[in-house]
This record gives sequence, structure tokens and C-alpha cells, in this order.
Amino acid sequence: MKSQARGGTRWKRFAVVMVPSVGAAAVVTMAIAQGALAASFSVSGQQFQIEAGEMKGKGFVQYGSLDQNKQGAHPVVVVGVHDATISNLCQSVSVRVPLLNKDVSMKLRAGQGPNEADKVKAGNLYIDADILNANAKFENIDIGVPVDNAPKGPGPAKGDHYVPGSFAQQADSVVFTNAKQQAWATSAGTFELKGLKMDIKFGKNECFDPKSVKRPDD
Repeated sequence: MKSQARGGTRWKRFAVVMVPSVGAAAVVTMAIAQGALAASFSVSGQQFQIEAGEMKGKGFVQYGSLDQNKQGAHPVVVVGVHDATISNLCQSVSVRVPLLNKDVSMKLRAGQGPNEADKVKAGNLYIDADILNANAKFENIDIGVPVDNAPKGPGPAKGDHYVPGSFAQQADSVVFTNAKQQAWATSAGTFELKGLKMDIKFGKNECFDPKSVKRPDD
């Protein structure tokens, strides 16, 4: 099975993949119970936000892992999609600058046009997230398949360490709408941003209020 190489997080490689909150919690919980969670790769100390009106994906896989930084390990759900089409994409990250005692925020928008050609497109896309709120529709979903035998998606990412045969789920296709998520890292083989707009400014300038996203047990 072909694996997608993973690297550090970069703005040009950010993308959107969302998983249902209940499904994400189930995957991580079962992966921990089976000893499947292991170090994935190093990430920065800041999480980022992703918001999208709609994301359509072909070839979907999902499994549990851990991301590492100086603060320690962070349990995440790794989601892989062969081909994704995204509308009304917003991504933001805020960083506290100690010397200035101020927040600095970067925000990116793309895929806001009315036509199919205006949407963001990504291939062999992976994202590590720990919070997701969205509406989701799957076609031909299989829950509880082995992570190393889930051929509908792009397969486990290279650099993600997992127990062979551990828990995963896959689907032929997926559609997410009204999605908000909090993520640690993203990578993609290809990533095409139509109508890209990006700015950076002092203060909080995020895609959404962090308090507006909920975990399954909230």
C-alpha cells in the first residue's frame, strides 16, 4: 500500500478534512485501548483553526495517533483522503509574542467563488485534529477495519506509527458541511487554492470563536 510522506506544517499545505465528533472519539478511545496510539511526528506549539462550508472527499480513512511537541504528546485522529474539493475555506492561527506581549494572527481564505472551478482542491490529504463539529454523510463506510488494510483511502501516512491490525474506519466518499475544527498538523501531495487571500495582524483574528466548538462529552 502506498504511503504519503509527512513533513512539518506549512501554510501552503494547510487543508480541510473533517471527521464526525462521535466517530473521532470512538477511534481514539479504541486505539488507546488496543495500544495503537504512538508518536506521529513533531508539530509546533500552536494549534490552528479550519472552517469550511462544504468538503467533498473521495477515498477516506481515519485512525488514531499522537503528535509531539515540547509540551508533550497530543492524541489526534489522523484522516486521509485521496481527493478533496472544498468551498468557503478559512484557516487561522494566533501566536502570543512574549517580547511584544501581544497576539499575532494569520488568516487565510480561499474557495469562495460560486462555481465548481473556484473551489479548493487537494490530493492525498492528511490532517491531525482533536476537535471537529460538522454535519457528515458517508457512502459505503466500514467501521472497525485494520488500519493497514483499508484500501478505500490513501493508506496510513508514512511516519505515523501504529499497531498493525489496529482500529480504523474507511469509506468510498464523504461530504462534510458547516465544519469547524481544531488541528495540529496537515499535509497534502497536491493543494490548489483558488482566490487565495491571506493577512496577518496584531490581536485575535480567528475563523471562529473557540468556545463555539464542542467535544462529544460537552
